[in-house]
Amino acid sequence: MRFTIREQTFDLSEVARLYPAAMVRTGIGDEETQISLEWVDTLADDAVEIARYAIFIHSTDNAVSSFFYETREALEIALEDLSNQLA
Repeated sequence: MRFTIREQTFDLSEVARLYPAAMVRTGIGDEETQISLEWVDTLADDAVEIARYAIFIHSTDNAVSSFFYETREALEIALEDLSNQLA
């Protein structure tokens, strides 16, 4: 089964991990780190600065593809599209 995100096509059999995340600022310069959406939804407070959102795809050859979205809504639209492709 194949799926496409932003004109990049992947073979599902070559995907080791696929997950959405929020990118938060660490407070050290422009550094960002990823955290789970569950953490954002349940534990994040006003002190957490979300820079953007992303979908990460780790392939079986250890390559990582990252797709960034400026808003949670844009991420959710991309996830819905991905879900429809994999249904």
